Amino acid sequence: MPQLRLALNQIDSTVGDLAGNAEAIVHWTRHSAEQGAHFVAFPEMVLTGYPVEDLALRSSFVEASREALRALAARLDAEGFGEIPVLVGYLDRSEFAAERYGQPAGSPRNAAAVLHRGAIALNFAKHHLPNYGVFDEFRYFVPGDSMPVVRVHGIDVALAICEDLWQDGGRVPAARAAGAGLLLSVNASPYERDKDDTRLELVRKRAREAGCTTAYLAMIGGQDELVFDGDSIVVDREGEVVARAPQFAEGSVILDLELPAAPAEAPSGVVNDGLRIDHVVLSEEPLPPYEAELAGGYADRLDDDEELYTALVVGLRAYAAKNGFNSVLIGLSGGIDSALVAAIACDALGAQQVYGVSMPSKYSSDHSKGDAAELARRTGLNYRTVPIEPMFDAYMGSLGLTGLAEENLQSRLRGTMLMAISNQEGQIVLAPGNKSELAVGYSTLYGDSVGAYGPIKDVYKTSVFRLARWRNRAAEERGQTPPIPEASITKPPSAELRPGQVDTDSLPDYDVLDRILELYVDRDQGLEAIVAAGFDRALVAKTLRMVDAAEYKRRQYPPGTKISPKGFGKDRRLPITNRWREAV
Repeated sequence: MPQLRLALNQIDSTVGDLAGNAEAIVHWTRHSAEQGAHFVAFPEMVLTGYPVEDLALRSSFVEASREALRALAARLDAEGFGEIPVLVGYLDRSEFAAERYGQPAGSPRNAAAVLHRGAIALNFAKHHLPNYGVFDEFRYFVPGDSMPVVRVHGIDVALAICEDLWQDGGRVPAARAAGAGLLLSVNASPYERDKDDTRLELVRKRAREAGCTTAYLAMIGGQDELVFDGDSIVVDREGEVVARAPQFAEGSVILDLELPAAPAEAPSGVVNDGLRIDHVVLSEEPLPPYEAELAGGYADRLDDDEELYTALVVGLRAYAAKNGFNSVLIGLSGGIDSALVAAIACDALGAQQVYGVSMPSKYSSDHSKGDAAELARRTGLNYRTVPIEPMFDAYMGSLGLTGLAEENLQSRLRGTMLMAISNQEGQIVLAPGNKSELAVGYSTLYGDSVGAYGPIKDVYKTSVFRLARWRNRAAEERGQTPPIPEASITKPPSAELRPGQVDTDSLPDYDVLDRILELYVDRDQGLEAIVAAGFDRALVAKTLRMVDAAEYKRRQYPPGTKISPKGFGKDRRLPITNRWREAV
């Protein structure tokens, strides 16, 4: 059978940085060419970054993307890579005006193009447009209506974009109908827990449906709240894994494939879901047999906790770097949340770029102050102590606050101090709140919710403890000092805003709370379904009331890394003004 050396470049890109993204494409094309690749591919919308959101509706940006693609084709040819087909995702527009109401003005398209000999040999748009979770592609794009097939060295390669694999029908069965020898899908599939297993089974299933070897190329990096984990996969027509790329690592998977020869007569006509075959011949003659074949390799999988922790590190690193922030500032309480955030920040940016401030009040325990200092010693981050008691006394002398107002004043003073230091010194503040606290409103507006980014915003409290233990254990296995003091992990969680306060004064045990929250927040289960799952009715009712009442708080919380199927933000969109209640 004919052979093809395929290069799958799972790389990072930045939304809007057309020049920088094009430079990366040239760099990795050069690398692929040096390894003898005959077909080079890059992820979905790699030229523009993904997701572009409302930039898709701006005609100037669409035209800039189209022009950047043409310039890229010319540059690749000028640098000696014109004979190698290069598949690049970008933002395009339909050449025809939308013919029905409800389509985006200007008809933008989530598209990809094969660049060859200094020109665009073939382009096409995503057929299935996702409109769930964080995706709003029906808002932005019009669907493609073709089944693109490119013939390379006597092999027909069918092409698809991300959701074209995730949805039944469309290009997968169309690839079989077209007699393709390879189905290649380019993707920008955001990370979430356990998605790697789901993704593998999906690719296996689609390969069997398409009846051909299937390659799934994924993006890596981060964009606002989204993290992309790579994990590109190639499977044969039976669904057996041929190659698998590392998670959360930029790089190129280059492998040799033996694939069926293209039919003598080029496929044509209309196939599954009304897709018309758009077939382009780039090279008919098969390649001579290779002297040595490249196998592509199989990267080891990360275990669940390492995978999750790595996603949080990558998310913070990408947010800081892509927005021009060099350093971060964290309020260190000695508790588990700020300790985990500090560890993530040190791993993401380096300890020298992390600044911690202990801001004790008269209610702060000696062990909490000591734990904050010990964290700083273990990690090597920059550390100072600024007591808030003088400021607190001044406010109390003027206002005479009591109860919850007195407690929250302490948190707001800390938030004000962090923002003042941020303004003065230039670091961005990291908010330490976790998903459990945000769910039930156990956070103070303009206090501990202050920040530019919330690294553990989508992490339940029970997972916070688990990740802290994993990070310490990983350090010990590497012969390093565990970054998080053991006392921060083992002591009862407390905001320390009044004498003897612990979280369980106001909240159920986190193990129970988080299981209720997962059903209500992540799975959209109602009160009766949650009670039927074995939870106390009164406790469920109380928890749901707290969640519902805190919606206005969550809207004001900063963005943070999404790691679950439904994070607070674009995933879960509930009205603030809302009188529907599961529990009264």
